[in-house]
Order: sequence, then C-alpha cells, then structure tokens
Amino acid sequence: MTKPPIPYSDRRFKALLFDMDGTLLTSIESAERVWSRWLTLHGFDPIEILPTIHGVQTLETIRRLGIPGIDPRQEADWIAREELADLEGVRAIQGAAEFVAGLPHDGWAIVTSATRTLAEARLAAAGLVPPPLFITAEDIANGKPAPDCYIEAARRLDVDVTQCLVFEDAPAGIASGRAAGADVVVITATHTHPLATDYPSIRDYRGLTTAHSEGMAMLRAGTAR
Repeated sequence: MTKPPIPYSDRRFKALLFDMDGTLLTSIESAERVWSRWLTLHGFDPIEILPTIHGVQTLETIRRLGIPGIDPRQEADWIAREELADLEGVRAIQGAAEFVAGLPHDGWAIVTSATRTLAEARLAAAGLVPPPLFITAEDIANGKPAPDCYIEAARRLDVDVTQCLVFEDAPAGIASGRAAGADVVVITATHTHPLATDYPSIRDYRGLTTAHSEGMAMLRAGTAR
C-alpha cells in the first residue's frame, strides 16, 4: 500500500500546536463512560449527544444542552472529577511520543479544551512528556471553535499564528485553527467515519518526523527521533 504524502512537506513553520484528546492521545473510552453516566442521569440519550462533546470545553457543552435548574459550573466540576478518576484506556496515538520528543523545547505547545489537571493526568497515563507550553480550559474564556486558544498559544511562544501548524482531530478544533489563520493537519486515528475537511489528514505519527533550521520546522518522512 502506498503511504499518503507528508502534509506541508514544502512549508516551514515557527511552531507546532497540538490539540490533545484525539490528537496526541485517545481518551474516548474514559470520556464517553463518564459522559454517558451524566447524560443518563439528566434524561439524555448518550448515543445522540456523545458525538458532540469532543473538542469542546465541558462547560460549553453543558450550557448548550440548556438543562433547567442546574449549575453548569458544578456539573462541569463533577464531570471533571469523574474523568480524573477514570483514566482506563487512555493511551498515546501511535508514534506521538516519539514525534513530540523530537521537537525543540520552545517550538511546540498543547492547546486543549480540558482542564490543566485533567490534561496532565491524561498525558501521564498515556506516557507522553508534558509540553513546554500548555493552553487549557482555564486560560481561555472562549473555547474552540473560537480561535482564541491558538492565537494565545502563538502569542506566548512569540510567533505569528499564521506561521504555525495546528494538529487537530475534531470539527470544533479544526474550525478554531482555521479561524486563527493557521495551517491545519487532521489526525484520524480515533475517527470511525470519514471527516469532511479541506485540510490534509494522516492517521497517526508513524513515519513522521521534523527537520529544523533557523528556528523553523518542516515535516518529513523518516523514523522519529
């Protein structure tokens, strides 16, 4: 089978910005167990709602459901505690650990809709190194699909967001990267159905590495360091 071409192999980027869940690691089993319990308690059909929770801040999803008589913040805190206690099945996307280990310390960030505590716990469970820069739910008022999180990550890395490459897996995150003006590559390892997108996609990080020169990174084929 012919391998798909390396996306953006002719481009140089100042920084690489990664979503976490579904992009560097999979936490679908854990998240959907917790959300299924919560949705059932509130009279929702998990099968209907679960596809909409990924890539979006928990608080935003709860508010969108419009449940009368609840405190969305308290409910989000409950879900966060349950997700923190249930890390079974959290694991790295294939090749992700080797790929990020080869990146320069000041050249990448994780930009996630999870809280920092949950993000750190999931990274540890997946055996992934912490990033030099974390943008989490606490850092951003307007979560994905708003562009704020990727713009803020680029600002803190002191680079132009239009010179960044965003790695995403979910529609909300892809829209966030697009709105920020960054290029996007879609990771499909956790997808069960094709995702309609204008951006190039790869299944995982196997056979992908980077070359660095003058503070710029290029994606290339090869064995990740």
